[in-house]
Amino acid sequence: MELSEIREKIDTVDDQLLKLFLERMSLAEEVAAYKNEHHLPILNKERERAVLARVTEQSGEKERYAYHLFSTLFELARSRQAELISAPTRVEAQVKASLEAGSAVFPQTGLVACQGVEGANSQMACDRLLPRGNIVYVKTFEAVVSAVESGLCKFGVLPIENSSNGSVRAVYELLQDHRLSIVRSTRLCIRHELLAIPGVKMDDITEIYSHEQAIGQCSRFLESLNGVRVIPCDNTAVAAKMVSERGDRHAAAISSHACAELYGLDTVRDDIQDSDNNYTRFICIAKDPVIYAGANRISLVIACDNKPGALYDILSKLAALGINMTKLESCPVTGRNFEFIFFLELEASVLEPGVLPMLEELERSCQNFQFLGNYAEV
Repeated sequence: MELSEIREKIDTVDDQLLKLFLERMSLAEEVAAYKNEHHLPILNKERERAVLARVTEQSGEKERYAYHLFSTLFELARSRQAELISAPTRVEAQVKASLEAGSAVFPQTGLVACQGVEGANSQMACDRLLPRGNIVYVKTFEAVVSAVESGLCKFGVLPIENSSNGSVRAVYELLQDHRLSIVRSTRLCIRHELLAIPGVKMDDITEIYSHEQAIGQCSRFLESLNGVRVIPCDNTAVAAKMVSERGDRHAAAISSHACAELYGLDTVRDDIQDSDNNYTRFICIAKDPVIYAGANRISLVIACDNKPGALYDILSKLAALGINMTKLESCPVTGRNFEFIFFLELEASVLEPGVLPMLEELERSCQNFQFLGNYAEV
């Protein structure tokens, strides 16, 4: 048989499949109406297992493919049913309130909490996120959160991940423990320099101060040094300021070129980061959930049952809608053996068809579900 003839037969089968698929989805809508009327959950795992067992038994050597086909059909049917179910959810109310509170333009002013001192990377992120904002400097990430929660500051800026050194786990834990909303994010290209008071040579240095993230991002340079103590501190700018104020010829700081100019220091070594592609991502948080125009990124915290296939069930909901997941990171639950929560980031908007029903279905099916926000990255 010629290839063209085979393709003609495939087209005929595809037409039949499409007709049957649309009929199946119509039946799924009838099921949704019944479940809505009788207050039944969307997911019926026992029913799905029975169907999958029957399908795989009848599929012979192609049972693996049949299993995945019908698993996808189930997910699509559940996604459609979620759009039609009217049971209220917390995420629906949160999204509605966020959209009502939003505006077409992200604010350019306001009090914003920032960890560190003048010259910190967080300060540069503040300037990018809120160009005319008034910065309130605090000592810790926890203090940034407290300033926002208490209403002292309308916004707070926090680093959340670095392309070389991974996630800032302390910030993720704060997001998990506090009901805050992410309203904006940005990325900064980070260049690290070794700074000291004027006239200091590399051989003079016995102590280097910096933030632990910057230390991790410059690990190869630091490992090449002999007889030098590396001491973590609150912030790269704090390290530069401290070295400047102490005037110690044996001390240096890993910080930025801006801090060298700000605190009157010389650059002993430049570009000491492990990678030239060294970016840190910062988020802007607010006390109340707000979604501004142009939001195209969603952040979530979820926890699922500790059993095979539980995470797959969640990810399949995204695949069914063609949603791109840009981040998936697990974090152990404190005090529980081998239990994890997951941080997800999606390229999506709650205004897109099917997205809000998908979030509602995640809330219904997950042990823990936290909608952190729908926002734009600048």
